[in-house]
Amino acid sequence: MLGLPYTYAKGNFMTEKEALSSGLEDYIEAIYIAHLNDTLLKGAALARKLNVSRASVSEALTKLVAKGLVHYSSYEAITLTNTGLELAQTVYNKHHILKEFFEKVLNIPSGEAGENACKIEHIISQNILDRMIKFTNFIQEHPGIISEFKEEN
Repeated sequence: MLGLPYTYAKGNFMTEKEALSSGLEDYIEAIYIAHLNDTLLKGAALARKLNVSRASVSEALTKLVAKGLVHYSSYEAITLTNTGLELAQTVYNKHHILKEFFEKVLNIPSGEAGENACKIEHIISQNILDRMIKFTNFIQEHPGIISEFKEEN
């Protein structure tokens, strides 16, 4: 598939036009977190949450609407479509799996683990993520391994 304008995302090959940038994934994830918390999220609040301008939010929401991932109109709450919800869950789950791996396996402080999870969640393959899940589960089932590692450092 070299040379073709495709990328691998959401478990499928997609055209670059269909795939989301890491920035748009951050928007989708923030909207999803508000959804989980039953919080109505408007553009201005999203701008504050992501520490970006309202113009940037407007541009990103326009792209997400065009991709069929969110419902939005000015001064209305932002909601996810079914497709947007599915994608947001995927991004959110990747973030939590990575953060848990960093904290529980590598003993990284929560803040640093979260920052790095946010960066890596956009590029990690499902194969590596699946292996991290298995390894994290193994470590949790064998806590002595981690305590030995912690004593060495």
